[in-house]
Amino acid sequence: MAVTESSATAAVEAVFRIESPRIIAGVTRIVRDVGIAEELAQDALVAALEQWPAQGVPDRPGAWLMTTAKHRAIDLVRRRETYARKLAEVGRTLEDVAPPEPAEPDDIDDDLLRLIFTACHPVLSAQARIALTLRLLGGLTTQEIARAFLSTEPAVAQRIVRAKRTLATARVPFEVPRGEDRAARLSSVLEVVYLIFNEGYAATAGDDLLRPGLCEDALRLARVLAGLAPQEPEVHGLAALLEFQASRTATRTGPDGQPVLLADQNRARWDRLLIRRGFAALRLAGTGPYAVQAAIAACHARAARYEDTDWAMIATLYGRLAALTPSPVVELNRAVAVSMARGPAAGLELVDALAAEPALRAYHLLPSVRGDLLARLGRAEEARAEFERAASLAGNARERALLLERAAAAVAPATPRRPDAAGH
Repeated sequence: MAVTESSATAAVEAVFRIESPRIIAGVTRIVRDVGIAEELAQDALVAALEQWPAQGVPDRPGAWLMTTAKHRAIDLVRRRETYARKLAEVGRTLEDVAPPEPAEPDDIDDDLLRLIFTACHPVLSAQARIALTLRLLGGLTTQEIARAFLSTEPAVAQRIVRAKRTLATARVPFEVPRGEDRAARLSSVLEVVYLIFNEGYAATAGDDLLRPGLCEDALRLARVLAGLAPQEPEVHGLAALLEFQASRTATRTGPDGQPVLLADQNRARWDRLLIRRGFAALRLAGTGPYAVQAAIAACHARAARYEDTDWAMIATLYGRLAALTPSPVVELNRAVAVSMARGPAAGLELVDALAAEPALRAYHLLPSVRGDLLARLGRAEEARAEFERAASLAGNARERALLLERAAAAVAPATPRRPDAAGH
């Protein structure tokens, strides 16, 4: 049955957004080039826009797009090289195009896993990996990626083009690596997903603290990875961490968009389903850095009230994290936990020891935490100065406004706020 052009277009766009990662992955296995695979997937999209208004939306639209894209990939391969030569290279019969509904879902999953490892190959810069992952696996347009990271559309487009060209020039194989190479590449994959989530959870710049769309994309990618690589403990560690963090999203800003500190969040509004998913993933996690961070987040999730938080355990876990991945930022967070477990003076001693760290010189949370601790010690003027310094370093407008508010409150006759290294 024919449908209207507008409804067909809406159907194509909706299906393509969901299915494009699988389509690109499946086509890449044939052409061995993610850039060409993306173009062929777009060709299938155009074909759908041309045919569906007249012929109607297929019963299995995702499979229709996959089959169309694969047919075009095979035609391209035949034009470029002899069929026999390409057949030997790929090692399978190219004429066996996938049926409308893939007969072997695990095979498609393998293609997705290959695509994730390819998009996050270390030959690319971290920024290029993020942009390419969001484009190929997150289904985001260039405009959406640019808006999410406060960049220009031409700059993002150029970054993506360069990334695809680099992968082609370097002849990066479309495969899931093995052994030590796999461990190194998996670390890159997890880092990209982690960075995408963090940018959505606490935007480094701009007028909004949160970018929920990026959090959702990262969480979805983490779940995909957990399903595709169930034997990898750190994949479950990352999934657990993001589930716990995402559970608090709705309470991290007030009605006016201003940040709400962890101590002041309404825990009754934390998403219990996401918390349950977090605990389920944590049970499958190992003892790596993401698993330890997830365990820290779990301590917050278990506490019915801020006052019930097991700060001693959190301090211990941060010590474990510091041993796994030494970092002044980890030490700063450990200092906050120590201040809650043993008092602000103990925390301030640790924070002051970090003052000379070059990596923290322009990090706004260092003076922010110091301001918290000074306020708790009754050193109001010093606290005000630290909050003002933190505001001058903050790139996010919402965080800057909160820090200036706390600077004013520090010298007002009011009870000091409780510290929170993340600010919210």
